[in-house]
Amino acid sequence: MNYKEIAKETIGHLYKAHTSIRKSGIDEKLIALVELRISQINGCPYCCSYHANELLRFGFEQDVINKLPGWKHTYAFDAKQKLVLSWAEAVIHHTNDWHEIKEKLAEHFTEREAVELTASITLMNTLNKLRITLAETD
Repeated sequence: MNYKEIAKETIGHLYKAHTSIRKSGIDEKLIALVELRISQINGCPYCCSYHANELLRFGFEQDVINKLPGWKHTYAFDAKQKLVLSWAEAVIHHTNDWHEIKEKLAEHFTEREAVELTASITLMNTLNKLRITLAETD
């Protein structure tokens, strides 16, 4: 199903929101990293491929990208990257420690950045679900 064409205005607004987040001032590498992790969690093959290639263009090594599913158990990611990955998983999985992670987030990000990051996480989750459930197979 060509859901983007069927609901052109609605889906267009979602992609405009994505563009807005990318222009928000948060490091695009962090946003792309989070978007890839969310896509991995949701199992969206198109989005995984897209964001992995995007990270390569941003200068990430393939070996680091390959370690993303096990990010908690590697030194391949710095503290800020691990923080946004923790936040992404807390938001998506509704973990019990989200309050603690949110407090740590406030130490490194402005309120606006925290909102933009959280919007990115929830939007990517939505875009993944739309593609997985409505798009033709990739």
